[in-house]
Amino acid sequence: MSSESPSLPSGAKWPAHGTDRREWRQSVRGGSRDDRMLRHIDASIPPRIADLTFEAPPGFLAETERAVIEIATTDAEARAQSHALGRFLLRTESAASSKIERVSASVGDYARALAGSRANTSAVSMVAASAALHRMVQRAGEGGTIRLEDLLAAHRVLMTDDPAESHYAGRLRDMQNWIGGSSHSPRGALFVPPPPELVPLLLEDLLAWAARDDVPAVVHASIAHAQFESIHPFTDGNGRIGRALISAILRRRGVARNVVIPLASGILAVREEYFAALTSYREGDPVPVIGIVCRSAQAAAVESRASMDELRALPDEWRRQLTGRKSPAADRIIDALFDNPVMAAEEMVAASGSTTAAYAAIDRLVDAGILTEITGRKRDRVWAATDALGELEELDRRIQAAMTA
Repeated sequence: MSSESPSLPSGAKWPAHGTDRREWRQSVRGGSRDDRMLRHIDASIPPRIADLTFEAPPGFLAETERAVIEIATTDAEARAQSHALGRFLLRTESAASSKIERVSASVGDYARALAGSRANTSAVSMVAASAALHRMVQRAGEGGTIRLEDLLAAHRVLMTDDPAESHYAGRLRDMQNWIGGSSHSPRGALFVPPPPELVPLLLEDLLAWAARDDVPAVVHASIAHAQFESIHPFTDGNGRIGRALISAILRRRGVARNVVIPLASGILAVREEYFAALTSYREGDPVPVIGIVCRSAQAAAVESRASMDELRALPDEWRRQLTGRKSPAADRIIDALFDNPVMAAEEMVAASGSTTAAYAAIDRLVDAGILTEITGRKRDRVWAATDALGELEELDRRIQAAMTA
């Protein structure tokens, strides 16, 4: 089992993970002879953290408080704006969180997936990540707590349409998993999470930690995330659900009451450093992972305010781009686009109030470069406001640039 936690130059005190040697046999024959002959694994056993106290130098905690101030400033500014800004930031966060797991799609494919297209599985997965994140954060805000049922429900939303993982959607794993190494056994794995029979009790302990209010908010959310990643309770989707847990705790703690701060974009910029920080957490030092979440939150909050300014200016800019006589239908569609940048024809008809006027307005908006038809079909067509979707990529780029400056 675990040895004593090493002394930490950061001054933080936290127990290292232990190990437990377990017998191993392949359940499905495959891989090399070494895979087939593997007989033992050393599973990592996270410590119980529900009642632990984190100790770190005052200067470090002051930096986490600056992150809280930046998040709260962005959240307060968003409160007075359209709900569309909240959805925009949530989509940025979920897209970046997916990219950390090497799940990526173009803005066009993502827009088509938002409109219901299932042609690109990565884009569909990114949309599912948005829905899962929204569910977790919303439940944390409404219920004032984070429950196991919330984690399972978010995972179900994330994985239901995954052809390889749908059977395990919304279920804790009942098998041993591992990260890295061989695809056929834990041989050479970078990390072997705890055995499946320990997962329920470890999650109970984690959720007790998540329910506390006496830990600085960014520290609180960061450690919860690192502990969740170490438990690795699902067969797949752990990274995306684990990063959603950060946002859920910030919502529950009242730091981000209105919007999700897209800090995954910052994590994406330092992806390898982030994975190394999770390893440091398992060795008994939470400071690196807290530091990455702190830096990412600050960069994301600041750059999100810049995007909010850009998005607020779009409707007036679009109206200036229209030539000819004024069109009440086009005006109403522009207002609707600000709230939903990907719309089907029937949605724009509903927004404008007239089928004939809506299609005439769509033609004008396409001619002005405001709308782009994204399905390539003659029926059941869908249009996207390319400027608004472009800002998704631009915000992600700016946050990553701020992290590496």
